[in-house]
Amino acid sequence: MALADLTDWLDEFLKPGRIIFAKRLSGNDTLANGSHQAGPYIPKEFLFRVIPAINRTDILNPDAWFDLAIDSHPDFRKVRAIYYNNRFHGKPKGGRNEARLTNFGGAASPLLDPDSTGAVALFSFRRVEAGEQPGCHVWIARHATEEDLIEDRIGPVEPGRYVVWTADVVQPDLFRVPERPSCWLADDEIPEGWKTSFPPGTEIVRKAVELRPCDGLEPDARLLRRLACEYEIFQSVEHAIELPAILRGFESLDAFLKRAQTILQRRKARAGRSLELQTREILIEERLIEGTHFSHQPESDPGKRPDFLFPSQAAYQNPGFPDSRLRMLAVKTTCRDRWRQVLNEADRIRRKHLLTLQEGVSEGQFREMHESGVQLVVPSGIIRAYPDAVQPHLQTLESFIGDVRLL
Repeated sequence: MALADLTDWLDEFLKPGRIIFAKRLSGNDTLANGSHQAGPYIPKEFLFRVIPAINRTDILNPDAWFDLAIDSHPDFRKVRAIYYNNRFHGKPKGGRNEARLTNFGGAASPLLDPDSTGAVALFSFRRVEAGEQPGCHVWIARHATEEDLIEDRIGPVEPGRYVVWTADVVQPDLFRVPERPSCWLADDEIPEGWKTSFPPGTEIVRKAVELRPCDGLEPDARLLRRLACEYEIFQSVEHAIELPAILRGFESLDAFLKRAQTILQRRKARAGRSLELQTREILIEERLIEGTHFSHQPESDPGKRPDFLFPSQAAYQNPGFPDSRLRMLAVKTTCRDRWRQVLNEADRIRRKHLLTLQEGVSEGQFREMHESGVQLVVPSGIIRAYPDAVQPHLQTLESFIGDVRLL
């Protein structure tokens, strides 16, 4: 299919009357790590919203069959939505209380293909009432350009998080008020300056460090906890700034779209730098001195700027410093296609280290990375999302920091 097909699909299926569920497929969603799930995980609260017929406990395991078309590949199937509810039918303690989509056809389905791990998947459901037949159209991004087009429309889709989107102007899910999480700032907790000018990422990161000092935690756990906290802080500030304007309403559709686009672009900018800035804080906390033990956003070679160089930019640019004692660390939230971007970031360093939050890769993708000289660095908390054969070859952030201390 031509790239224009995605643009046409977005125009057709991101419009009023439809509800979008977007996520990055993890190794648990696909068959990459052998989890043998029946289909991608979608929270039951969302499935109840788009398939209300299964939201009942008066019968055991209610289900509904509906048409699901994967337009990106293409693939068409009759899919089953089922609510496993035996917790309400004789097993109050150990019973299930979850909903699933099944009948995708195993690895023959593009959604369960291990090579789809890390891809953005959009599920577009049409709004139905109880008793009406649901239906779903799916697009699985096939490369980074398609992911960029999708995120330009709905904002960033980060590993481990999902996005629910509606195009209705009156109350779009873009501005849906979440329940207050642990790092959510109340209005009187937000610095006054942040309310008039949205704070830069560095300030939000510092606030996350303040709220989550995580003393005694290993770097991997500390990083994941702070990333979650930072996201909540960002949301609370966004809510405080944007919700009053939303409630006041807009004079025109163009004014609404302009405001929405500003919000989406800000979200993308945060997602693009969050992991990088949090990693810098971790390095400093681990007593690595910036400028001596590592350089952040240095120029390695003319026109090339890796995220981090070790032990320093000066060492890298000193011809007498041994190549074997140089390291670089690229930071990318997802790596499915973007890992190739790091191959030319530091010419003197043969093995490129890449820190990612992507929840799994296929064995074939990992083999290609390894053969190209890329070493994946993955926080220990998400290593289990990778195939068993891949896990021994991953490096944790704590292990990587231990290695660079020796430089």
